[in-house]
Order: sequence, then structure tokens, then C-alpha cells
Amino acid sequence: MTAVTEHSAAKTLNEQLGERDLAARLALVASLGGRAVFTTSLGIEDQVITAAIGLNRLPIDVATLETGRLFKETVDLIDETEERFGIEITRFHPRKDDLDEFIAKYGVNGFYESVEARHACCGARKLKPLARALEGASFWITGLRRGQSGNRAETPFAEYDAERNLIKVNPLADWDLETINAYVAENAVPVNPLHARGYPSIGCEPCTRAIKPGEPERAGRWWWENDEKRECGLHVPEAAIPSLNSSSL
Repeated sequence: MTAVTEHSAAKTLNEQLGERDLAARLALVASLGGRAVFTTSLGIEDQVITAAIGLNRLPIDVATLETGRLFKETVDLIDETEERFGIEITRFHPRKDDLDEFIAKYGVNGFYESVEARHACCGARKLKPLARALEGASFWITGLRRGQSGNRAETPFAEYDAERNLIKVNPLADWDLETINAYVAENAVPVNPLHARGYPSIGCEPCTRAIKPGEPERAGRWWWENDEKRECGLHVPEAAIPSLNSSSL
């Protein structure tokens, strides 16, 4: 399909998804043909989507980026979630050569020293594994919500991802935390214990802290940086991140 056709298909899908509940949204995507992949970070939003996939036995692949620096609580939750919903979560790890290249250039914890280094680390540990997870996919399902940050306030239900040449689906775009918590309670969804300790958004351990009262949900991510729109590159075009373009990672 051409980019124009894909844009049109994403626009139509965006309209269709808005009229459905979560299970129906995911079922529609699964019925469209082509491989659908959901990438989970094991946060509460992603646990809701995983639950909907598992409980409804939907033919959607579930994958996670096991970066090598996740919290133990997050890693343990992978096994618990697989057992609870009877599904397989495929783990994608960074490759040793990419990590060796990062460490040689920036040092083990060099991501604290500059935005360029931090993006390079995300590139090695997240973006390259993501590319492998999405190989051959027609649809990429994510847990993005409009309420997570100002940068995500306009998140659509579906959009064409030109960088990856697929349709990106955000089935929880219009959900708030109250709705998410209600779904978790109703369906006995296992959640990361770090949420109860002040971590609404959970990434790699060195790059995530608990938030303070009144802070936005994602304030604890890359907390030493000043940019309020900070992202790792998973959900923004790579071309929009100069440090990713200047780095071989």
C-alpha cells in the first residue's frame, strides 16, 4: 500500500475505533489482516490492553522491550502476566554490539551527562529492539493516552507511522486513570507494585523516579532533564530528535 492509502486507512480506522469499547477496538484491528503487535512496558495502561487481548483470545502478538535495566518488579510482572492471561510475551533485548558501542562512547551511565547520550542509550536499548519487534507488522498497538502528558494530548486512536510504514493504534487514547483503575479491579489485572509507590510511569530503573504531589504523570521519566516534552523516541519521529540523528545508535 502507498503512503497515501495508508493515511486514508488510518483516518478511517481512527473514526471507527472511537465508536467502540476496548475489546471491540482491539478485535477490529485484529480482523483487518496483517500482523498486529502490541508492545507493552508493563505499566498499568499496557496491562489493561494485555488483559483485553488475553481475556478475548485475540490474535495479536504481545512483545516487550527488556532493556537490561528494568526494575525487578517489572521483570517479575512479565511472568505473572503470562500466567494470568495464558499468553506469551515475547522479550526483545538490546544487542551486545550496540551496548558495547554506547559504553565505549559515553560510559555505562553516560546518559546522565547529555540529552544526546540519553537518546543514544534509548536507541540501543529500546529503538533497535522495537524495530525487530515490529518487523513485518501492519499494526502497532500502544498504551498511549491523552492524559499522560501535554505532549500526548492530541493522541488519535489510529495514525499512520511513516517512519515505520505501519498504522499505529492507541486504543486507550481517551481513557483516564479512573477508567483504567476500574478495569483493573473488575478483571483482576496484575499491576506493577511500583505504581503504589508513586511511579505512575515506569521505564528503566536509572531513568525513573517517583513523582511528587501535583507533578504530571511522566515527570519521573528522565527526571534530570529540563525539557517537559522529553521522550525516548518510541513515540515521536526519529527525525525530530537531533541527537538520535547524530548518533550511530
